[in-house]
Amino acid sequence: MKCVAIDFETANAKRSSVCALGLAIIQGQTIVKRTSWLIRPPELLFDPFNTYIHGISVKDVENKPEFYQLWGEIFPFLQGSYLVAHNASFDMSVLCSILDVYKIPHPPLNYFCTLAIAKRVWPGLLGYALNKISRHLEIEFKHHNAEEDAVACAKIVLRAYNELGVNNLEELAKKIKLPEKYLVPDNYPPVPNASSHISNVKAG
Repeated sequence: MKCVAIDFETANAKRSSVCALGLAIIQGQTIVKRTSWLIRPPELLFDPFNTYIHGISVKDVENKPEFYQLWGEIFPFLQGSYLVAHNASFDMSVLCSILDVYKIPHPPLNYFCTLAIAKRVWPGLLGYALNKISRHLEIEFKHHNAEEDAVACAKIVLRAYNELGVNNLEELAKKIKLPEKYLVPDNYPPVPNASSHISNVKAG
């Protein structure tokens, strides 16, 4: 089955405040496509802290399509695929939240978390945030750029394949005894104020 690495960036503390989405498509043991979108959030409100983290501001997205206008373009990449994300509960909660805002039904999607994968494949490291595990694996990327983060996530999956001598995500999950998860709403705690604490922006 095809595997798609996904990464969202948000404008503020609301999970639905999507301002960027990046995807990296894995087929076999190769990244065959990478793509991304800048997205106008439902409310054009950016927390300065979020902008500091990812560099996206109002002027970058005010004339971009909203998520519902892009869903018909995005969903075919996801359909029939396993999703992977780093700190996946964040990205899946963002996806659920933005679908709910526009009253788009949640599609049946299964996913794995590359942070959990990394902890099982490379135990004993000092940290497993996306930048830290990427540094350990010598993966170069621009952190908090949605497309770059998605590609780094995909590369972690491929390195894990190589490390354990497996050919796909199903074999990897079975070997490390990692259960797949399912797209459901409310699987990540709400955040009160994005500018008040660094944990309010995705650790990955």
